[in-house]
Amino acid sequence: MKVTIKQVAELAGVSFKSVSRVINKEPGVKEELRLKVEKAIKELNYQPNISARRLRGKSSTIGFIYNNPNSNYVISMLHGILAACRKNDFELVVHPVEGNVSEEEIVKEVHALMQRSSLAGLVLTPPISENEAIIKMLDDANIVFSRIISSSTVPTDVERTIYIDDCNAAYRITSHLIENKHRDIFFFNGDREHKSSGERLHGYMKAMQDHGLKVEPQFVLEGKYTFESGMQRGKAVLATEQRPTAIFSCNDEIAAGVMFAARMSGVEVPSELAIVGFEDSPFSRQSWPSLTTAKQPNDNIASHATQILIDAISKRSTDKRSDGLKVSYDHGYLPEMIIRGSSQSNLS
Repeated sequence: MKVTIKQVAELAGVSFKSVSRVINKEPGVKEELRLKVEKAIKELNYQPNISARRLRGKSSTIGFIYNNPNSNYVISMLHGILAACRKNDFELVVHPVEGNVSEEEIVKEVHALMQRSSLAGLVLTPPISENEAIIKMLDDANIVFSRIISSSTVPTDVERTIYIDDCNAAYRITSHLIENKHRDIFFFNGDREHKSSGERLHGYMKAMQDHGLKVEPQFVLEGKYTFESGMQRGKAVLATEQRPTAIFSCNDEIAAGVMFAARMSGVEVPSELAIVGFEDSPFSRQSWPSLTTAKQPNDNIASHATQILIDAISKRSTDKRSDGLKVSYDHGYLPEMIIRGSSQSNLS
């Protein structure tokens, strides 16, 4: 027999409306009331009726929109988003966007998805989340969203934005290489449309400058966030007479490609070439030697962004304040440097 919300209210000794407020995670609910209702829900194994919530005009479904070929990144983001959705009794619609479509086409696609799936809001990840034209169009359409971006400074829309300080993390990694006596440090960049590429490059450049080292034009090579791109660039620079002693790869997939190129070229890692990556993806732990990298907790970041969105959805439906949403916790992340075997060499 299906447990009803009325039975939960009777067991908790509160009103039907109070149970509803706790289930919908409305603001202003006292802690004592919340604990009473949650205890009753657990004892009765009550499952909220999502369909009924929709009929009352409150959607309990959010969308995850992404345009990123990095499968490891997308999967870790998905895990974090799902965790927050389950915690808050929300459903999730996952929608990939093709990489070669225009900004206007993306917005049209989002509009169609919102209407088709009756979404309450969106979680946006790079590079869509960092495209200001798309963000403006979504704002103009009054679509609720949270986003994840790369930034070394607090964004103006911090109440709905998780920002990752790639710049300072890249500075630390580059400094680690310099402290190990490396001077000819090359930087293999990622896709230009990702702000993380520019932020990580800036951190590398600043570290080199602060340590009095000149960045020659051939030190920085453009490319993509892929294994193949790392391998191709690695083979090219390792075939030159003045090859680098260290390579900073903009992510772990690039670094894994560089490591493969080094093995093909007969270059020993790390004694002849130090290699570092970024993000702490499975590539960093599965390679040999394992990669020095910057640990970016993507599942936690995605869960945080989803919670921001769900909080915003709740507050928009129950709190009509004109001063907007208030920031209740820090939304910034600094990736942690993880030193492993791929950089454990000290040049004399």
